Amino acid sequence: MSDRLTRTFQSLREKNQKAFVAYIAAGDPNFDSSLEIMKSLADTGADIIELGLPFSDPLADGIVNQMAAERALKSGMTTARVLDLIREFRKSHETPIVLFTYLNPVFTYGFDSFHHDAAAAGADGILLLDLPPDEAARNKDLTGGSGLKAIRLIAPTTPPERAATLAQSAQGFIYALSRTGVTGAHGGPSANIASMVAAIKQHTEVPVCVGFGISTPDQAAMVAAAADGVIVGSAIVKQVELNLQDPARAVISFTKPLIDAVKSVKA
Repeated sequence: MSDRLTRTFQSLREKNQKAFVAYIAAGDPNFDSSLEIMKSLADTGADIIELGLPFSDPLADGIVNQMAAERALKSGMTTARVLDLIREFRKSHETPIVLFTYLNPVFTYGFDSFHHDAAAAGADGILLLDLPPDEAARNKDLTGGSGLKAIRLIAPTTPPERAATLAQSAQGFIYALSRTGVTGAHGGPSANIASMVAAIKQHTEVPVCVGFGISTPDQAAMVAAAADGVIVGSAIVKQVELNLQDPARAVISFTKPLIDAVKSVKA
């Protein structure tokens, strides 16, 4: 399997740069606009695209991402259409794609089949929000699945011994939450990011990217100074919501200063 995630972080290290990870909901507000947004983000300098699989009950998401999933579902997006979206993107771009999803749509599709088909379509990693790895290990139907790197989520409230276990089983990169709660730009990132990242790095060589609450260039630069990458989601998705007629232009106008801020921080 072509390992785009590893190559991306290696290239960034060689350039003394940090990663910018952009989250959007697949198919928001529709298939064609979503594809244009993905291409525009890649062309503007996003290093990784995190693609949310639209789901009717996104419990870990705030209202912005909930509404994005609803728009995508109403436009006709399905799990199979998300894979079509990735295939279309792969015709022109090599930017790594990480799928951000809940277990339900993956399990409904077929756990092994989804991993295989998503990797074949051109996805690189998967973050299953509501499937703890130790729970997966107890269910033979959830222990398979190959082709996608397993991204792990670590929160500030994750006990140290569990954080160590998650870090040691992580692939691609670790998604470290800057604070607790649901997704959204409210609250801003925590001031304790550097110590949290340092604690995680005691247990792994896998890059640590930080997300939740990042919506300004100053916040992005602050997080980039402490982590291997910066993840921005709800603030980007909000631009889609506010500009449904031409979302790609609005997304890039908003995101470029954030990308520039991250790239100004040297590793």
